[in-house]
Amino acid sequence: MLREDPKDAFLIYALALECQKVGDLAETRKLLLQLRDEQPDYLATYYQLGKVYENAGEDDKALEAYRQGIEVAERQGDAKTKGELELAIWELE
Repeated sequence: MLREDPKDAFLIYALALECQKVGDLAETRKLLLQLRDEQPDYLATYYQLGKVYENAGEDDKALEAYRQGIEVAERQGDAKTKGELELAIWELE
C-alpha cells in the first residue's frame, strides 16, 4: 500500500508501530522522524516518538517530542491527546 501512496501518514505510522513490535527500533525511529518532518500535523507521531526516545535513554529528546506534540494538539484543539502528552512529560520528569 505504501508503494501506491508513499505519503500516507497512517500507513507510515502503522509501519513504524509494526517495526517497533518486532524490535526494529532504528527503523521505528526513522519512520517516526520522517513522519514528523514531512507531516508535522500527524499528532499520533509525537507520543510514539517520545516513547522511542525514552526507551533509548534519550530523555531530553523525549521531552522535546512530547512538547512539540502538545503544541500540535493545542493548534488542533485536541485536549485528550494534549493531556496524554502532558502526562508523559510528568511521568518522565
